[in-house]
Amino acid sequence: MEYKRYAAVVLSAGRGSRMNANIPKQYLMLGAHPVIYYSLKAFENSAVEDIILVTGSEDVEFCQKEIVDKYGLTKVRAVVPGGEQRYHSVFCGLEELKKRGGQPDYVMIHDGARPFVDQAMIERCAKAVKQDQACVAGMPVKDTIKIADDCQFAKETPKRSHVWQVQTPQAFAFSMIYDAYQKLLHREEQGEALSITDDAMVVETVLGEKVRLVEGSYENLKITTPEDLKIAELFLRE
Repeated sequence: MEYKRYAAVVLSAGRGSRMNANIPKQYLMLGAHPVIYYSLKAFENSAVEDIILVTGSEDVEFCQKEIVDKYGLTKVRAVVPGGEQRYHSVFCGLEELKKRGGQPDYVMIHDGARPFVDQAMIERCAKAVKQDQACVAGMPVKDTIKIADDCQFAKETPKRSHVWQVQTPQAFAFSMIYDAYQKLLHREEQGEALSITDDAMVVETVLGEKVRLVEGSYENLKITTPEDLKIAELFLRE
């Protein structure tokens, strides 16, 4: 069987303004560890061989000393500063993987503020990306969704089984996602206004490729507000 190499880019560059805290949400304590620790540890214990942690320029030294070194995360090959927008930060991580040589076959991109990614989820993404070249973790929505018009009237009710809330990890063939981001940033340089909310959107809009939806978990929440942190503490105790 042909050997395939997996890497991960973990994003920790957001400031978390909605958390109303003095420090970024990813460094708040969740149980005995910072929020960012849990996702890094999950990838550390997986088949992923190389992890790039992307953070704010002012937090690089802190992350290296107080997260990577302190907790012995040996697969974190580098802590690099991110960019202005999320998609800039992702490309910083991809560039770091590429310049280190021996680029991976596949890369998983994950929000560090999602601490409950687990081995089963990572394995499902690894299997799906090997088959389909692009996949994202997510779950079908539980509530009925309404599509609103410009005047806030409901104009459409999509079939609930067809609507998913998208999570991370999002996994791609490295050559595919790197090419997609290069083209995206070129369009930005040409003056195009971009509204990109996740990596799958880059592949879909820039390359026109389909992205497989893979089962994530309803507990795989992104910590954004103080209420999210309280819910995460409950999950952790369970």
